[in-house]
Amino acid sequence: MQKSLLTKYCDARLPWYTIYPTVPDFSVAVGSNTCEEWLSRRSDEPVSLYLHIPFCRSICWYCGFTTALARKDAPYLSYLEVLRKEIDLVAKKTPQQLPVSDVHFGGGTPTLIDPTQFLALMTHLRRCFAFKNTTTLAIEIDPRTLTIPMADALGAAGVSRASIGVQSFDPVVQRSINRIQTEAQTFRAVETLRQHGISRINFDLIFGLPNQTVQSCIQSAMTALAMRPNRLAVFGYSHVPSYMKRQRMIDETALPDDAARAEQASAIADTLVAAGYLQIGLDHFSLPDDELALAQNAGRLRRNSLGYSADTCRTVVGLGTSAIGRLGDGYVQNEVATSPYGEHIGAGRLPTAKGYRLSDEDRLRAAVIERLMCYLEVDVSAICSAHGFDPVRFLNSAERLPILAEDGIVDIHQGTIRIKREHRFLMRAVAAAFDAYLDRSPY
Repeated sequence: MQKSLLTKYCDARLPWYTIYPTVPDFSVAVGSNTCEEWLSRRSDEPVSLYLHIPFCRSICWYCGFTTALARKDAPYLSYLEVLRKEIDLVAKKTPQQLPVSDVHFGGGTPTLIDPTQFLALMTHLRRCFAFKNTTTLAIEIDPRTLTIPMADALGAAGVSRASIGVQSFDPVVQRSINRIQTEAQTFRAVETLRQHGISRINFDLIFGLPNQTVQSCIQSAMTALAMRPNRLAVFGYSHVPSYMKRQRMIDETALPDDAARAEQASAIADTLVAAGYLQIGLDHFSLPDDELALAQNAGRLRRNSLGYSADTCRTVVGLGTSAIGRLGDGYVQNEVATSPYGEHIGAGRLPTAKGYRLSDEDRLRAAVIERLMCYLEVDVSAICSAHGFDPVRFLNSAERLPILAEDGIVDIHQGTIRIKREHRFLMRAVAAAFDAYLDRSPY
């Protein structure tokens, strides 16, 4: 890829477009009362549940998620007590038991929960919501802290997919981000999970980390491949120390530039594709029989706050601090800090801190952006027709499109936009052309 294009279009401020509009556009005008109103209008369609467990035994400096250090179990136990009360509140606000299609435990490190407490939490969820035999349970795991009793509990609860944080196997990079994790620890976790019936394994890798090189990225990918995960997410590190204070511990002089990041991303992609993995959207890779690949082939691939997904539920109920939910009328996000989160719930209120009420035009733009992010192309005319908008006027409102076409990033033909495969890395810049709220400086 030309360095001039990287300089022009690789902007760290661009959203990842897991949802649209994005969280910075959320407003406190959407609060607990609004969320309650939206929940009360729920239909009998299946929903997804996301539960955020924010605690970790140590803090990784690169991490951009809402987490807190907990060296002992007391913070977990107090948090779980409040979380169960939130689950009760949500269940009471809906007209009937919500049927659940998917459950995802994120963090933080959810597997730090005591196994008995985890099973009790699952029992509580099943009491408050309508689970089926086909309900999918997934959980994020730090292999450094996974225990045999916890693996027993995961298997007993019916967890079928685990996402394992790896990031990099390079010891130099690991020291630079405060995450020392050996290949043996990761291998042991994978084998333990598989022995307990958790056969669908995801790995997370990151490029663009301090002291990372193309060769170390390739080596990390090769090490991961030896364990044959079903799916890999390969994220680009976002350095925003003004927002994430922990990132101030990272040596900025050791960070690769945009050209190096693009080369690292390409090298990892080539390594995974050569090993038989299919590239999904911007940054995911899966074996051909994985749900992501099957969803992509069937036109059912979706984009949500967790990344790419085969989950087709239109409603996501977010539980726990900072959790984002998607209800029929818009988005809601819980309080980020545990103290105000608990205060709301203690007062019998939903802990919604802010959210966004979707307009018809928002839904149109979200559909266009999601299609671009999933398939690298979008039939704008067809989507506009489905949403009752004039495609010509809509395309003309995307002022950056002609510039993207002139630079050879996209092809535009009869209302269809296609991102050229060699410019997949610039996908977010193309999606941003349809973002009505992004404060962009001219290209």
